[in-house]
Amino acid sequence: MRIKVENILALLEQGATIKEILEDYPDLEPDDIRACLAYARALVANESLEAVNVEVAR
Repeated sequence: MRIKVENILALLEQGATIKEILEDYPDLEPDDIRACLAYARALVANESLEAVNVEVAR
């Protein structure tokens, strides 16, 4: 089973814990989630963000 990095990051953004994600996706391991975070960090490591708007769901 393949799970997109985007989906894992979205779950983390929404406040899901690593434990919750691992319970929902038993094929994942903690290293998989750390790899998602490392991949995201690598993508933005040399980027410049001028302005980021964050919307809070209510």
